Amino acid sequence: MQAALAPITEDIDAFLTWQSARSLLRFITCGSVDDGKSTLIGRLLYESKLLFDDQVATLQAESKRLGTQGGNLDFALLVDGLAAEREQGITIDVAYRYFATDKRKFIVADTPGHEQYTRNMATGASTADLAIVLIDARKGVLPQTRRHSLIVSLLGVRHVVLAINKMDLVGYSELTFGKIERDYRAFAEPLGFKTITCIPLAALKGDNVVSASAALGWYRGPTLIAHLEAIDVVQITEQAPFRLPVQWVNRPNADFRGYSGLIASGRIWPGDCVRVMPSGKESRVSRIVTADGDHEVGVVGQSITLVLSDEIDISRGDMLVAAAEPASIGAGFEATILWMSEEALKPGHNYALKLAAKSATATLEPPSYLLDINDHGRLHAETLNLNEIGLCRVHLDQKIAFDPYKICRETGGFILIDREWNDTVAMGFIQRALDATGDKSSPRVAGNRAPSSPAQRFRLATSRLLVLLGFKRRMTEEPDDRQASALVR
Repeated sequence: MQAALAPITEDIDAFLTWQSARSLLRFITCGSVDDGKSTLIGRLLYESKLLFDDQVATLQAESKRLGTQGGNLDFALLVDGLAAEREQGITIDVAYRYFATDKRKFIVADTPGHEQYTRNMATGASTADLAIVLIDARKGVLPQTRRHSLIVSLLGVRHVVLAINKMDLVGYSELTFGKIERDYRAFAEPLGFKTITCIPLAALKGDNVVSASAALGWYRGPTLIAHLEAIDVVQITEQAPFRLPVQWVNRPNADFRGYSGLIASGRIWPGDCVRVMPSGKESRVSRIVTADGDHEVGVVGQSITLVLSDEIDISRGDMLVAAAEPASIGAGFEATILWMSEEALKPGHNYALKLAAKSATATLEPPSYLLDINDHGRLHAETLNLNEIGLCRVHLDQKIAFDPYKICRETGGFILIDREWNDTVAMGFIQRALDATGDKSSPRVAGNRAPSSPAQRFRLATSRLLVLLGFKRRMTEEPDDRQASALVR
């Protein structure tokens, strides 16, 4: 192994303490095809000096046989592991890699740049704290650059590194760098990123990746690795209200009953008052149990079992929340939808919805609008096609607990599954709950109370029949009360 092993051999306990004390940063590389994403990650892995000698030897041999650098090391081969990726010189699947420096640990997701694999990229971005958006200095900002930036913003990533790569191929031009930076910042201004850091580099040669480059003497900012080591990416979930989607009821014997799950946001202490949603029942936490025994506090990202002081009916899919800051409850919401299937969205069609540990049947209205990835404009659309993003109203067959995605990823994000083929067709990001009254709610969502007139009962029965029969068109004409009364009788 290239890295020195002295810290391990001298004091294993001190080394383990040092390892656990370092913070973890999850980041993603994205951008258009051939911008150099895999090469950049390969260079980071190589420069981190955590590769085994046989890995380096294999890289040297495969670079001669499969590489695209004329016999020199092809760092992309450290990440692109599929045969098809190596044959075509492109990334198809999401590849996760781990590396570390003296200051921080990293998990990086290398994602595809091709438009047809955008859904793979979205999967990789779903757990990222930071996104490295690569741009080929010769090409500038491309449509796929805009699409990926829009997706990572929807997924809640608030820190971006704009890595302007292949600067060696434009003579390390400061003017080229400046123009691309201005173009990207103008596009990204409405996306809500907290930080955008622009770094010029040449991943293949290593310029500004780990060490500062003499060829980029006009650049006064940090190298890529220095920025990744230093950036503060404290997640909003640490300050957000407590949320625990219940994954299973832990009942090993007659003397113990607990409710297990992963804390999605916030913190919890024994004695805190919690509410079960959607039932609304309240109780207090008596114990926080983990695999290591009882804890005095539960924090976001921790798998725990809560023991409550009262016997309450709680099942998988319910949510335990801070009683003073409950989640929303409803059978419908507005959500931004990223469509991931080659078969277009079918308004009125039944899809399986998965949100945290909860499952429900969902139907979607036609999109309120389609997002234009180039200028953030709103376009008219009757459906959503592959890789398109739009705002839709989603109606469920039951009430569930949820949050806006900006408050909590785990309780505000969901996927839609085609029941016939069991394919994941979309991911969604909840914006807000639908109103219980008014034109922002369908008859099914407004069903907090029974329909008050024969006309309302007729419309409710007819809309359900249309959904069951698979009709795509929505009723636009409402019968008058006399016609409805006759039909209902």
